[in-house]
Amino acid sequence: MKRIGIMGGTFDPIHLGHINLAMDAKKQVGLDKVILVPAKLQPFKLDRKTASAEDRLNMIECAIEDVEGLDVSSLELDSESISYTYLTIRAMRDIYGEKAGLYFITGTDSFLKIESWKNSEELLRGCSYIIGTRPGYKQKELESCIERIRRDYNTEVRNIKNTQLDISSTEIRKRLKNGKQCRELIPYEVEKYIKANGLYKE
Repeated sequence: MKRIGIMGGTFDPIHLGHINLAMDAKKQVGLDKVILVPAKLQPFKLDRKTASAEDRLNMIECAIEDVEGLDVSSLELDSESISYTYLTIRAMRDIYGEKAGLYFITGTDSFLKIESWKNSEELLRGCSYIIGTRPGYKQKELESCIERIRRDYNTEVRNIKNTQLDISSTEIRKRLKNGKQCRELIPYEVEKYIKANGLYKE
């Protein structure tokens, strides 16, 4: 049975935190591959201007070119609608079949709110979950939530010990806007692409 990780996000820009979480999930859960799925319009970020879909997709391709086991999908970018995760899981199920193990990779804050997402019951029954955390961060709240989700939805939830990198896309954009280098935060090829295309300037 194929085991496929799915990791969504704006990826504006993709950074080493994203890549490390994807690789840690792949290794610790024994996934065949992890697919990064950049969102066109995230329901919680409709008021935010982002780099273009094309640029965000290109940056991901630059970042994972030499990373075995990571892939990218333009599934959400090609859609005309808001990027609801349940629709992405439906589409991935159509691609990989009913027997494939689909694992949605997310962080603590997102998982704690997942029951408020669109069509959350379908989403929670439709795939398994891998949660990346920070040591001690909302751990009791998360453990309680995991226990309830497992019980109420008969869903596999794995809480992994991922590499801890305190990196945010917001901070990266701010640094780039101020002309600072970000080599320890984003892959070299991504930084090169950003500079060549004049992204994140005023």
